[in-house]
Amino acid sequence: MNRSRAVLLAMAAAGAVLVPPLPAQDLGGLARSDLPPAGFGTLRQEDVAVTLQTATLEVQILPLDERVIRLLATDTYDALHRLTTSRADSVDAVARRYGVRSPVLMLVTFYGRQDRARFEPETLTLLSQNRLFRPIEILPLSPLWNGRQLNQRETASAVYIFDEGVRVLDPMTVAYGFVESDVWTQVVRLLDRERSSVFARAARQRP
Repeated sequence: MNRSRAVLLAMAAAGAVLVPPLPAQDLGGLARSDLPPAGFGTLRQEDVAVTLQTATLEVQILPLDERVIRLLATDTYDALHRLTTSRADSVDAVARRYGVRSPVLMLVTFYGRQDRARFEPETLTLLSQNRLFRPIEILPLSPLWNGRQLNQRETASAVYIFDEGVRVLDPMTVAYGFVESDVWTQVVRLLDRERSSVFARAARQRP
């Protein structure tokens, strides 16, 4: 069993709310804000997650936007969908407190690469549309989260809540401390291709 699937199974009963679509953008006759039908995706979680590595940790960041997770294979989508629905009340409360209409949710998982690996959750940031975003709230999903320390092979996960200014379907830079990645630019292109394929597969299933 790979890391991502193990984490999903462990957290299938936890999560947050769905994120409403952003304004439409043209995509070969489709709008990128159109919600893909569930059950037709083929991507793996590893295909769409951003992974950062430090000397002691690996950090995986995965958007929980339905427009993204519906493009994943069915079992992965089902687990993430349960994750995004089971903490709706908590996320709604955070959104009201900060005056955010459409919070952007990310599943963030820290993996220990060696014993006594310390992690600092608040240092994870996003650069989107030339704006720097820090999480407005973090909802832990793992008992080990509050200790902020992992042994080798241990994991700790949380749902990060960001301001609605983060554009999930556009390129962005993900950073943890001094380590950053622009791989989301490539992921966006992959999502665009898969979105078109999902709509085509769904159309072939229609009577």
